[in-house]
Amino acid sequence: MPPNVILPGKPDLSLYHWIVVNSSAGKDSQAATGVVVEEARQLDILDRVVMVHCDLGRIEWPGTPELAREHADHYGLRFETVCRRTVGDLLAEVRRRGKWPSPTERYCTSYYKRDQVKGLHVSLGRELGRGRRARILNCLGFRAEESPRRRKMPPYQTNERCSCQTRTVHDWLPIHRWTEKTVWDYIRKEGTRHHHAYDLGMKRLSCQFCIFAPKGQLMIAGRHNPDLLAEYVQVEREINHKFRMELSLVEVQAAVEAGEEPGEDDGAWNM
Repeated sequence: MPPNVILPGKPDLSLYHWIVVNSSAGKDSQAATGVVVEEARQLDILDRVVMVHCDLGRIEWPGTPELAREHADHYGLRFETVCRRTVGDLLAEVRRRGKWPSPTERYCTSYYKRDQVKGLHVSLGRELGRGRRARILNCLGFRAEESPRRRKMPPYQTNERCSCQTRTVHDWLPIHRWTEKTVWDYIRKEGTRHHHAYDLGMKRLSCQFCIFAPKGQLMIAGRHNPDLLAEYVQVEREINHKFRMELSLVEVQAAVEAGEEPGEDDGAWNM
């Protein structure tokens, strides 16, 4: 497969048949959705915008799919949910593989998010009918400030993995250079509701127990979701593989049960 090609400037939304906004229901997705909607409204093509949420079931924070739909309804967007739970959730996949995802093997992202959204791209292309090559703009709320890896991401590029003879897919990061403060200021202006996990001290709305999360963030998640943490710990013991090379969930659970306070977190999850 040829490498992705960095595209100059920013996209002209009017050139796309579909504009897909990936939403985790987190703050960055909220802000990115608003930016995309503003541009689509100016061009009178809001009917081309589709919000998609990858439903991870109990692995994600409670209320997340419902909040994503609420954000879509706020802007009057078509809303689609995709999932892979018919073959088991992430914990079932971890048990099957006998190891946790890692920075070099991020099957949690590929199986449960990226592949599922690709399926939506296929469906949207079919809606155009035969003989038409679909042009799809895939919008993501990734920000440079989040991690060294995301800092290097081109804001606008081809997605060769999702493109084929029947469709061209481009990825766009509409808030790539925004700061966290800019994001929160924008959300307050737009008036969309944020997830309660942020009020608990979480910096990101991802899986409740993300392999990229600092220990303090895992402790906050564990404090408010002790039963799920206990199940994660049980899986860790069953497969005899630490959650991360330098950190086991047994340590996180022990810290939560001891009443330790989570340490400071700068929000950089090194994703």
